[in-house]
Parts: sequence; structure tokens; C-alpha cells
Amino acid sequence: MPDYTLTYSENSNGWPSFYSYMPEYLVGLNNYLYSFSGGNIFQHNSNEVRNNYYGVQGFSEITSVFNDDPITNKIFKTVNLESDTAWSAALETDLPNTGLIDYTWFVQKEGDWFAYIRSSGGDPAALTEYALRSMNGISQSLSVTGTANTPIINFATTINIGNIISIGDSLYSANPPYTGPTLVGTVTAIEIDLVNNINRITVDATVAGGAAPTLQDSFILYIKNQEAESHGLLGHYMKFVLQNTATIATELFAVESQVAKSNP
Repeated sequence: MPDYTLTYSENSNGWPSFYSYMPEYLVGLNNYLYSFSGGNIFQHNSNEVRNNYYGVQGFSEITSVFNDDPITNKIFKTVNLESDTAWSAALETDLPNTGLIDYTWFVQKEGDWFAYIRSSGGDPAALTEYALRSMNGISQSLSVTGTANTPIINFATTINIGNIISIGDSLYSANPPYTGPTLVGTVTAIEIDLVNNINRITVDATVAGGAAPTLQDSFILYIKNQEAESHGLLGHYMKFVLQNTATIATELFAVESQVAKSNP
């Protein structure tokens, strides 16, 4: 657990702020705050480079929670910042689900910053994430051709691969009794030409953990990438941690989220 410097506010009658710097001594004099470190004296609130203490650059961080109607299960879909700049966000619900928003993903609209929540799982999804991601089945494969690094999954022409799967999705296979899907790789091509008996998916199996199916009739599934599957986080409440690494003054007035009731 890192050490912090706490500040007391007489107006709020509490300890509202934590600072990462560790002074040897603090003193207030003539409306200025002075601190000592390494035998040197520093005057606070006089340096235009924000979050810089004793020559070490830090960052600002705010932690709070969306907790309206706490007994209702909800889907948190977006984060809206009433701020003069975007912040990065780390998000967590009680189920638990975790998500994130990089500050570069925010879009400014009418003076506020908007972004949708992305799940913080990996691409491709790990085994522990399957229950929290939308894994869609296609069918049993007819055959597997190509190479070990670039397998081609062929399907019967009676099978509708569908138009939801797309290049960049993660492909998985499951052997009989069709439980415990394993990663094949990343989809690189989808070819559908039923007249010429072409109905296949090409995969890059060189991604970490990827491997061509071991059976011709494996059941094939896929998971959309994180950005395409940004359906929000499920939970009764959502904790958020905002972080800003700017070195200039910035203001944050309010944090909001678009929330919908979950109807399982």
C-alpha cells in the first residue's frame, strides 16, 4: 500500500484529498503552503506544471461510485464528463464486471465528453471471460484445410455463416461433447460463394494460445472484438476511477452515466 499525504478541510470537516508527495515538514505562511524535502524548501501552488512535486511528475485521480437504486440490476453503457478535458476511466461493478475508457476514446459534444464503456477483458477472450462475453455459434465444420498457422474452416453450403461475424473476430472450436471451447485464432477472411461450393472462414492461428481445430467436425464459435461488443457493464452499482495526466490546470464538474435496467 503506497504512502499518501492527507489534507484536512475545515469546510467539509473531513479529509477529502490524498497527495502522492511525502514532505518532511509542512507550514503555512502568508497565504502560501511551504514544504520541505531533501533539505530544500518548496512553495506550493506557484508552479505552472501541475502534479509536479519535488521534480517528480504525478497525475490526478478521482474515485467515486454510481449507486442510484442499488437493489436494481442495471447496465451501465456510457460515461459523460462535464469537464474541460477528457480523463481516462477504470470501471468496476459488484458482479464483478470491469471496463475501461482511454481518454482518447472520448468525443466532445456540446461542451461535454462522451464515450461508451468497453469491457476490460482481452482480445481474444480468456476462458474466465466466456460467461461475460457474447459467444455465438455457427455450426459444425465440414473440414479443416490450409496450414497449421492459417487454417481454413469449411462449412457445408447449407450452413448460413451469417453477416454478424467479421474480420478481426476471435474464432473458437469445441470437440465432442462440444464443451470447453478453445481458441483457434483471429478471423482474416470470410468467403461465401454457395454456387461454387465455397463457404469458409480463414483464420490466423499464430496469435497467443491459437491452434487449428483437431477434428474435422468441431463446433465453431466466435466472439466479437471488445470495441464491437461494447454493450456496457452489468451490476447493481459501478465504481469509477478517473485519471488525468495533464500538466496544466483542468476542471471536472460532474460525472454521469447512461444506465438501463437489466431485464434477464
